[in-house]
Amino acid sequence: MNQAHSLIEKAARIAVQAHDKQKRKESDTPFIIHPFMVALKLARSGFKDAVIAAGLLHDVLEDTDFPEEKLRQDLGDEVFKIVKAVTEDMSLVWEERKQKYIESVRNGSVETKAVSICDKIHNLETFLVAYVLLGAAVWEKFNRGKETKIWFENEMLKIFKETWRHPLVNEYEELLSRTRNLE
Repeated sequence: MNQAHSLIEKAARIAVQAHDKQKRKESDTPFIIHPFMVALKLARSGFKDAVIAAGLLHDVLEDTDFPEEKLRQDLGDEVFKIVKAVTEDMSLVWEERKQKYIESVRNGSVETKAVSICDKIHNLETFLVAYVLLGAAVWEKFNRGKETKIWFENEMLKIFKETWRHPLVNEYEELLSRTRNLE
């Protein structure tokens, strides 16, 4: 097996193990589907294997007890730096945590922006499907409600538009527009 493919396979194995038994916030689907969809979007957009691996692992440090040093050791500095840049500091209060995330992505590499926007795109796609099933009750799945969720998404769109030119920005903007128009 060539080295590039083994990086993605290692990342996939870690993601499956780390997210075992976790479920998505707005549905009862296995969480692992989300990082795989993020990685697929990255692959379809032509990003290199290290970025795809980071997409598979983007929630591992934030949502599991997988050790940072083991992630760096198993997948290398490039993947680790991307994952770390899109990892929220869960010790902070929500508003502070989100502001820090926004700044991390704003100042991050193209690879960081790619993982972040693919994460945001899949989250909105999933949200829109959940809205069809649950209606306005889906907003209750978010601790801060509709207005704050929309604020965060708007801030992310603003930084993507200011700092990066890529077709994924247009895709995100269209999904966010649809989300804003929901009751």
